[in-house]
Amino acid sequence: MDTYQTAHNPESSTQSSNIYPRTYLPASSEPPSPSKPSEQAVWLIFGATGHLGRSICRVALARGDCVTAVGRNLPGEEAVMQGWHQMCQGLVCDVRVRDTVSKVFASAMDRWGKVDIVVNCTGYGIIGACEDQDEHEIRAQFETNLIGAANIFQLTLPYFRGRGSGMYIVFSCTAGTLGIPGLGPYCATKWAVEGLTESLMYEVEPLGIKVTIVVPGLSRRDELGPRLIPLLTKQAGREPQATNSPAQHATRMIDWLKYKEPTSAIRIAEITWELGHSAHPPLRLFLGDHAVEAVRDRLRSTIEEVRSYLLLYLNVCLGGWELFLVRTGTQGMLTRVWQIEDWKHLNFRSEDEEGIVVARAGNE
Repeated sequence: MDTYQTAHNPESSTQSSNIYPRTYLPASSEPPSPSKPSEQAVWLIFGATGHLGRSICRVALARGDCVTAVGRNLPGEEAVMQGWHQMCQGLVCDVRVRDTVSKVFASAMDRWGKVDIVVNCTGYGIIGACEDQDEHEIRAQFETNLIGAANIFQLTLPYFRGRGSGMYIVFSCTAGTLGIPGLGPYCATKWAVEGLTESLMYEVEPLGIKVTIVVPGLSRRDELGPRLIPLLTKQAGREPQATNSPAQHATRMIDWLKYKEPTSAIRIAEITWELGHSAHPPLRLFLGDHAVEAVRDRLRSTIEEVRSYLLLYLNVCLGGWELFLVRTGTQGMLTRVWQIEDWKHLNFRSEDEEGIVVARAGNE
């Protein structure tokens, strides 16, 4: 594989060497290359003690960048992160509390003088049927995943707006694309985070601020230990052990995916580093077979539903009804959305124009 040396810090120490793959992203993204080396960047990484966040920290540090790693507010975590690298600032915060997010951002600015890339790897989920999860359990997931993301955006965006540049990299998952039995509230939070992030992208793109949602499949750890890191789960439900319960479905699904050789966390981290240094990153980036298969199946299912229900408009207005039916396929056959016999009383006439049948009834 083609490689080149770190441009802005060739003497930096790495786990293996000071060279790295030239590129994973397409040329249209304008990632770093020998002809366009990267400049030293400052990363603010929330969720840095998780296996993905930790891998991103290590790759960024190995390639000469500066990192403020933000972990959970637990005893000993700050000391662990401080020992990672001399260019790593380890802090802890609770993303649900705006004051703690504000403090870590201010600390990063005091230490490095700037922040170029904000990464959000935080997440919290509970396994349990929708009806079985208590209100406080659902609130905890929304406060961590959605409110936490909103706090990060709102407290860092004024700085990015003032300098006219910056980047957000938000980690989602396939739960932001699919509904999964046993993970309903967690899926809802991820759908909400993706909606919030995509809306933000449209708002800040004119300001020179970039936004990317990364959707990885399940990923292996970058160190010894279990191959797979499951969701941070808590058994919920009145019958959690029932073999046909939603909670058991989610548990079996996660266990089954352990055997599908999930994506390497190190590879995800390397691609994330390229995203941070790319001129034109995508809005969404799906990584790994599981993520790609999941979104492809979802899109295929949605398209099939659209084709099955081709009643586009039923326009009720003064003067009559309008019914639009769209022809499907090259055979020129109409999909029968509703039984045509039910509409005989409308006495509509049809005319075929460019593959679209427009049926009208009423006063003209």
